[in-house]
Amino acid sequence: MQDLRISLVQGETRWHDPAGNRDYYDGLIAPLAGKSDLVILPETFTSGFSNEAIDQAEGMEGATVAWIREQAAKLGAAVTGSVQLRTAEGVFNRLLFATPDGELQTYDKRHLFRYANEHKRYAAGRDRLTVEWKGWRINPLVCYDLRFPVFARNRYDVERPDQLDFDLQLFVANWPAARAYPWKTLLRARAIENLCYVAAVNRAGTDGNGHEYSGDSAVIDMLGQPVVELPAGEGVVTTVISAEALAAHRERFPAMLDADRFELR
Repeated sequence: MQDLRISLVQGETRWHDPAGNRDYYDGLIAPLAGKSDLVILPETFTSGFSNEAIDQAEGMEGATVAWIREQAAKLGAAVTGSVQLRTAEGVFNRLLFATPDGELQTYDKRHLFRYANEHKRYAAGRDRLTVEWKGWRINPLVCYDLRFPVFARNRYDVERPDQLDFDLQLFVANWPAARAYPWKTLLRARAIENLCYVAAVNRAGTDGNGHEYSGDSAVIDMLGQPVVELPAGEGVVTTVISAEALAAHRERFPAMLDADRFELR
């Protein structure tokens, strides 16, 4: 593992406008070419978080999947974010993780936001994803998943011998300002308990349902301390996380050796 450059892209996603959002985010991330290793977009970055956006859901052969692959190649970086995608099994809130070599991996949001009836219209994913990129093991999750620490738990000696499952956990979100305190608190909890970095991107602005978003995108270190935080409003920031600091913390404070064993179902 070497140090990893992470770019948080906190955009004011346009409401139900996939083509407009692709153009909008294209403009925000274009200056990152050659300057980042991982570019993170918000949840549902082509539409905003909306049950009605299900009618605009594309397939895996659609314009947005092609777009995110093009962006990864153009930027020379991995690019990730979630969109509504239609399959034979239903429409998923699907996170896409594209790399410059053309590879695309996906994770379907497991925990659907019952409070907003997401579970009534979208299909739920089941399996967790761990991606390998630039020597880092990365666990990408989506918004409401943040509230479920068992599913988000970093296990020891399970996915790889004598090591933790992942080094970086990332969250993409549309998390309203009314619940900003839980967002900030839970991000720190996940970083501390999982002995890992956390990178989280929330959208900004006001959506078509009148919900306000304060952003609060951040990179958090293993002690729960912010490496970088974004204030309210549109913003893009790039920071570096340290492989050496992560390894030193795990060596100094090996809490994973005392963790409880369990199975995900």
